[in-house]
Amino acid sequence: MSPTPSAPLHLAVALDGTGWHPASWREPVSRPGDLFTAGYWADLVAEAERGLLDLVTVEDGLGPQSSHLLDPDERTDQVRGRLDAVLIAARVAPLTRHIGLVPTVVATHTEPFHISKAIATLDHVSSGRAGLRVQISARPNEAAHFGRRVVPRIDAYDSPAAQEVLTDLFDEAADHVEVVRRLWDSWEDDAEIRDVATGRFIDRDKLHYIDFQGRFFSVRGPSITPRPPQGQPIVSALAHRTVPYRLVARQADLGYVIPHDAGQARAIVAEVRAEQQAAGRAEEFLHLFGDLVVFLDDDPAEAAARRDRLDTLAGQPYISDARIFTGTPAQLADLLEDLRAGGLTGFRLRPAVLGHDLPAITRGLVPELQRRGVFRHAYEADTLRGLLGLPRPAHRYTTATA
Repeated sequence: MSPTPSAPLHLAVALDGTGWHPASWREPVSRPGDLFTAGYWADLVAEAERGLLDLVTVEDGLGPQSSHLLDPDERTDQVRGRLDAVLIAARVAPLTRHIGLVPTVVATHTEPFHISKAIATLDHVSSGRAGLRVQISARPNEAAHFGRRVVPRIDAYDSPAAQEVLTDLFDEAADHVEVVRRLWDSWEDDAEIRDVATGRFIDRDKLHYIDFQGRFFSVRGPSITPRPPQGQPIVSALAHRTVPYRLVARQADLGYVIPHDAGQARAIVAEVRAEQQAAGRAEEFLHLFGDLVVFLDDDPAEAAARRDRLDTLAGQPYISDARIFTGTPAQLADLLEDLRAGGLTGFRLRPAVLGHDLPAITRGLVPELQRRGVFRHAYEADTLRGLLGLPRPAHRYTTATA
């Protein structure tokens, strides 16, 4: 389903280390000494919530960050190492009230039962503000951490062999999400009785086996965690081309895409909507957010100079899969409105330096968008689904039984 032209603009921020530029940790505002503390992440999410953003995503992975696509590099002048994204979100949840918390999970090497339980728990402790960003891993070194499978090395992404590997990995991710969603529904909403007088804590008839049998998973269920407050926490994924577009179209509530201009945005949206119709989900609302890396300053020359300085520190120009914007909040607002005309419902911004560019988003871009009448002045919902205008789904097994 496509958005209406008058629908509100949605904003998210992608949190990764000290920022998306590899030299960001060397900026005075970056607090690299605090990177592996709870307070560092709590401060970032609090700043995003002050800006009334819909959600934050937290990057994660199963290997060290690398400038190489498929292998670890040997660099020691860039941030290496992470805290677990789901645990970061769980730690921050009690300190926030409105903003959505969407950690990254790698479907390729993690069991859907564990992920369903972790995200359901996050939804409970955040009172309905949880989501997940599902991604795959095509790195052989990450497969070697687990020793259960071998992921063939991909040397050229457009080769037929690579496309076969990637198609399998994304099909597996789609089944992974399907299992997770069914496990979230394996408890009915009123399965917990908690009747002290009769000694019945749960109604066993309201717990359901999911009995999922597929190419990649065989899972009986039910979960051990009650149904999440949202029913179904938000599922999101980053998509660059047709194969991941299909994952978004089949299983996601929110897809992050990477248009570089309004024409490309329009083409991407059209392709995803076609895949959504082919998947039988044409009537379901699917958000599509455009991803951009941002260097924001009050003077565009200052933003450009800061980017040049960071590139010099890194020893090479910064490149990204997403469009890199360098300029003022007002100029960024112009660009977002232009890209939005291509059918996007919102944007996920990647701050080049979190300590600098996140406040520039919340205190510069957000007021500019508010002045233009395209962004909220206050939170108007208590759940992430509510913020995104998505209904709470019916329970599939109750419906099936009825």
